[in-house]
Amino acid sequence: MKSPVVKRSIVIAGHKTSVSLEDQFWDALKEIAAEKRSTLSDIVASIDSGRNQGNLSSAIRLYVLAHYRAMPARRETSEATERNAASRPNVA
Repeated sequence: MKSPVVKRSIVIAGHKTSVSLEDQFWDALKEIAAEKRSTLSDIVASIDSGRNQGNLSSAIRLYVLAHYRAMPARRETSEATERNAASRPNVA
């Protein structure tokens, strides 16, 4: 049986390291990087520099979880901004 955890090498701040994550977390991390118009390495470096404890793989999983949990709040903010913009008269 194939292991659900995939180990990949990544360069963080000029140093190569390996990170073990499930494919779904790798895919989500790539989506987040694309959404932020950033690289996977930059996102992981940011996660690495901001963690206080625990291993990098766990920190990445928590980052992905927090990102997707915050989506409804971001969506509501975006919709409110759109409503406000639509209610303003166009001034030429």
